[in-house]
Order: sequence, then structure tokens, then C-alpha cells
Amino acid sequence: MIYLQVFLAFFYTGILGYGGGPSSIPLIEHEVVEKYGWMTTSEFSEVLALGNALPGPITTKLAGYIGYEVAGIPGAIIGLFAQVGPSLIAMLILLNILYRYRNSQRVKRLSSFVLPAIAILLADMTLDFFNTSYNAIGLIATILLIVCSFIALEKMKIHPAFVIMGGLLIGGFFL
Repeated sequence: MIYLQVFLAFFYTGILGYGGGPSSIPLIEHEVVEKYGWMTTSEFSEVLALGNALPGPITTKLAGYIGYEVAGIPGAIIGLFAQVGPSLIAMLILLNILYRYRNSQRVKRLSSFVLPAIAILLADMTLDFFNTSYNAIGLIATILLIVCSFIALEKMKIHPAFVIMGGLLIGGFFL
């Protein structure tokens, strides 16, 4: 029965938590603290603080940790699946529909509108990264990092994960 409760607690938050972590956290707290009583508000706050200190989506970290605390490793797996399952299923259905109608003029027109928006969002993110780097390590180091990353990725064909690790090491050295 506990596995079903873990599943339902995080499935509801996965469905109703539209907007990511900030909108899902109160829903998870309601399920965990008020509905099932698995934690106190203080314990939930500590878990939330720990989850915020780690990289990645907060709701999956909460689902995994709380599922583990309540029902062990199977509870963690069930909590994670219940949290990401609704989004995963919706994405698979929508991608199947898009793939089925990929030759439709409407889908092609939709893609022509979406791709520039994605490019603008990526450009904005790039400028934010540049500004953060410039403020942290200065212009010369930022430009050097950009040029070295470009050469490593495009000319030397080094895997992006290794370039990111190198950037982290360089950032650690300069900071």
C-alpha cells in the first residue's frame, strides 16, 4: 500500500505542477506533510534546502529522496517515475503526433515559428553566460575560454562533456 501512496503523491504533483519546481514544491509539501504525514514541515524544509543545494530539477530530487525515506529503493524509483511520468507520457504522445504529421504544411509552419524563438532563447542564455563569466573572471579570460572551447568542440571534435569539465577546472583555477 505504501508504494501506491508514494506513486499517487508524486503522480498528482507531476500532473498538477505546471511551471516546474516553484509550482510543484507546495503540492509536494501538501502531499508529504499534510496528507500522508511522512515528514514534518521542518523536515521537509531541510530536505528542500538539501535538494536546492544539488544540481538538477528539484522535484525529481524530492521525489527520489522522499520515496527512499518512506519506502526504500523501490519507493525512490516509484516516486521518480510518478513525478516525471506524466510529462514523459505527454511528450511521447505529442512527439508521436508531430512525427505522424511531419509532412503537413501546418506542422512545417509551426516549426518555422518555433525555431527562431529557440534560437533567440539560446542567444539570450549565451549572453547571460558571457556576462556572468565576464563579471567573474574578466574579459581576457572569458574570450580565451570561448576561443579554446570553440577550438576544442569544432576543430578537435572533443566531446562537450570534456569541454565542460575543462571549463570547470579553469573556472576553479581563476576563481
